[in-house]
Amino acid sequence: MPEAGVIVIGGGPVGLGLAVELGQAEVPTLVLERNLVPSPIPKGQNLTQRTLEHFHFWRAEDALRNAQSIPASQGQGGLTAYGSLLSGIHYDWLQRDLVGDYYYTRNGRLPQYATERVLRERVAELPHVMFKPGWRVVSVVQDEDGVAVVARQEGADICRTFHAEFAVGCDGSHSLVREAAGIGQSLDDRNRLMALVLFRSQGLNALLERFPGKSFFNVLAPALEGYWQFFGRVDLDGQFFFHAPVPPEARSEDFDFSAMLKRAIGAECDIEINHTGFWDLRFAVAQSYRAGRLFIAGDAAHSHPPYGGYGINSGLEDARNLGWKLAAHHAGWAGPGLLDSYDAERRPVFVSTARDFIAASIRSDRDFLARFDPERDPQGFAREWAERALVAKEEVGRFAPHYAGSPIMGGDGGKPSAVGDHCHRARAGRHLAPGLLPSGRNSYALLGRGFTLFAMDTAGVEPWQAAARALGVPLTVVSASVPAYAARQVLVRPDQFVAWAGDAPADPQAILSKACGYDPG
Repeated sequence: MPEAGVIVIGGGPVGLGLAVELGQAEVPTLVLERNLVPSPIPKGQNLTQRTLEHFHFWRAEDALRNAQSIPASQGQGGLTAYGSLLSGIHYDWLQRDLVGDYYYTRNGRLPQYATERVLRERVAELPHVMFKPGWRVVSVVQDEDGVAVVARQEGADICRTFHAEFAVGCDGSHSLVREAAGIGQSLDDRNRLMALVLFRSQGLNALLERFPGKSFFNVLAPALEGYWQFFGRVDLDGQFFFHAPVPPEARSEDFDFSAMLKRAIGAECDIEINHTGFWDLRFAVAQSYRAGRLFIAGDAAHSHPPYGGYGINSGLEDARNLGWKLAAHHAGWAGPGLLDSYDAERRPVFVSTARDFIAASIRSDRDFLARFDPERDPQGFAREWAERALVAKEEVGRFAPHYAGSPIMGGDGGKPSAVGDHCHRARAGRHLAPGLLPSGRNSYALLGRGFTLFAMDTAGVEPWQAAARALGVPLTVVSASVPAYAARQVLVRPDQFVAWAGDAPADPQAILSKACGYDPG
């Protein structure tokens, strides 16, 4: 007999987030994670408003905010500097508060290990999730009846085989699950070796007092051809991390990390290095996110440079998208195309994220640094620098992932992409913005675990309810409308994306059938 409906391989933030999504839907879930405790490396720190919406619905938002090492009152903004951090040439960067009105929660910032601890604690509260740290998966095999996962307990001569209907690889960029599924990757190797340095500096802490409200800092240096030097606060006690390109022959034992840091800072200060490491900068995307009973998510499905906080947030969106669809399958109301829609929706969004935001940013920075120099042409440089500051604001608004054109989505066509716009009006395929009902209540406070229908009047509700009963789909009806949505009826998916919006449709069952992965014919 299967031990679970789903085995999640990898208990980082993506795997644990998926487990919470499944566990809350009462899907028997097993999580196998090789590490007994979270890694102490403080990666994946910037969490968007959308990610905090996930934590809200996972009933872990308060715990996450309480775990922040940098309180919201300190500010969580970013800054881009030219030449060195203290050159005096800088502008605000990644101002997520500019789009705050379009989300139910505000953004957050904390090290990935703290995020993992919060999710481990939440998983422990869910009776339908079994979390087994210290178990390394060694093989994954699927057949028509299910999935068999063999794992070895670390530090012990114990091997076990676990069985489930599905397995999801959240096991990183070198994914064993992806390999077992026979899923290839499209690689774009940028041939850059990057250094990661964790250090403590009270001197830098004091120097950064001139930038109140800033927690991460991007330095553009002409010699680096558009690749960033990137500082990030870990806490308010002088602990930082730093990423930067280094020569391909760099080795930890003879590379002068302190000198590199001081050049990027632009000042002498105390530096106590606690960790150094290297990683290869590359873009990679799996050629499919599903092969039969095997799925992949997070870094197993896609990886890119840690620019702009896209990585962990993209992975958690994977978890949310796949989670409700696996839960629907377990509950018996998923159509035959619902699980396939995970790949159809999430993969194009990542491709767009990598191409239209990260790679485009590197290319834009490279071209700018090649053309403008404050010493050679101070006026031209100042003019272009001011223009870049305006573009940086616009970029925050342009990043609005959507599923328009998805095979399970109604609406205006197009195709899923990370490029979009923020709008309070309800549009099929787009994230639902929060809105106030005539009663004064926020629409997000009324969303159900399944689909939710906002309806201006009760006369058009019964056909939707009849369709939901026929399909076995959980449907919460809110007999009121949100004026800002500009639609008499709005159907919302379990992941807070709009499935359909408009006046009373002729065939609600066709719309709901499509949203659940059925071909309505």
